[in-house]
Amino acid sequence: MTDTAHDTPVADAVRVDRLRAGLKRRYARETRFRLYGLLAIGVAVGFLLLLLGRIIDQGHTAFYANTVTVPVYMDPARVNAAYPQGTNFEQLVAEQQLRRMNIVDDAEGTKADAMRRLFSSELKFVAAERIQRQPSLIGQTVTIAAPVSDDADLYFKGKIKRDTPADQRRLTDEQLNWLDEMKTAGQVSAHFNAGLFQRGDSTEPELAGVLGAVIGSAMMLLVTALIAIPLGVGAALYLEEFAPKNRITDIIEVNINNLAAVPSIIYGLLGLALFINWMHLPRASPLVGGLVLALMALPTIIIATRSSLKAVPPSIREAALAMGASKTQTVFQHTLPLAMPGVMTGAIISMAHALGETAPLLLIGMVSFVPGLPHSLVEPAGALPSLVYIWENASERAFHERTAAAILVLLAFMIVMNAAAILLRRRFERRW
Repeated sequence: MTDTAHDTPVADAVRVDRLRAGLKRRYARETRFRLYGLLAIGVAVGFLLLLLGRIIDQGHTAFYANTVTVPVYMDPARVNAAYPQGTNFEQLVAEQQLRRMNIVDDAEGTKADAMRRLFSSELKFVAAERIQRQPSLIGQTVTIAAPVSDDADLYFKGKIKRDTPADQRRLTDEQLNWLDEMKTAGQVSAHFNAGLFQRGDSTEPELAGVLGAVIGSAMMLLVTALIAIPLGVGAALYLEEFAPKNRITDIIEVNINNLAAVPSIIYGLLGLALFINWMHLPRASPLVGGLVLALMALPTIIIATRSSLKAVPPSIREAALAMGASKTQTVFQHTLPLAMPGVMTGAIISMAHALGETAPLLLIGMVSFVPGLPHSLVEPAGALPSLVYIWENASERAFHERTAAAILVLLAFMIVMNAAAILLRRRFERRW
């Protein structure tokens, strides 16, 4: 009895030590799990910052441009007052600029041609517009401000360097000297590139803008939202609240879940065959793009809406029915309003997904060069994702910085759209 009495406290102490050791190991595992979670978040944020930093570093120079201001003598012998657009203002400006620099051109005019390549073709349009508005300027010296060429702009931004071998850059040492001389003389100035947000696409990088693609994307999303959200919410309401549970509805549910995982390029092929080849809708139009993106967004909206409806407590439906409300009144006056925040979340996700899609747009022709701005849903238009694709594959180096700038504009567009949708969702949450 004495040995047993002495063994019991020892056994209790051993069990306590084991419990304490087990608790210590459990707390250690929990601490490690939290650290792993923080590490995962840190890695994700790090990669995100790295990506954004790389895009900003490459694209921030596209938000400012360099303009050259030159005095131009409107020679009556060379300027056509009746049709100023036919005057070779670029050659006229190049020759006069060489004379101001005391440079003698050769018989072939190679130096004038080299000087002309430092100015954007926008110069001739600016000069012709001035003469068309004021023909009396012929015979006078007029100050013209126009963008420099894309290569000259890259040189002023430091992306073309003198130490680069001459055979690996498009500007000669002589042209670089001319640019430095014009910069020293105060003829070149840097300013915010408002044209990037005021123009459509162009074959010349210094004149290319994103406005046409922004308008095209907005039109497509409008068509997508007007079609996909009502149809998706309506289909989810029917399947969740009204449809009988049988084999047909089971097949429909399985197919909806499968459609949500279908690659987006398949929807592009469907849109090409259905809307363009069969229905003969205008190719590369925001209408066709919106219809294709609506088909792609429907499964996501349906699945998200059904999940939101399932999350509404059954007691809400039972209480409404017990008070004499019909099935339709219960759904539209009680169930759907309570599920609306989740419905809005599904709509936000689907619209954001549609905004960034490129593959379906390429198949319906929205990869084509569209220089102007779209004015209707049936006119050819571009979109921000396809514009990024076009510019990144362009041969001119100046388009690459504009590619990163277009990505930043796309991200800003998406943030604004999502912020508006989130504010709308919170309004529903406060209301109900």
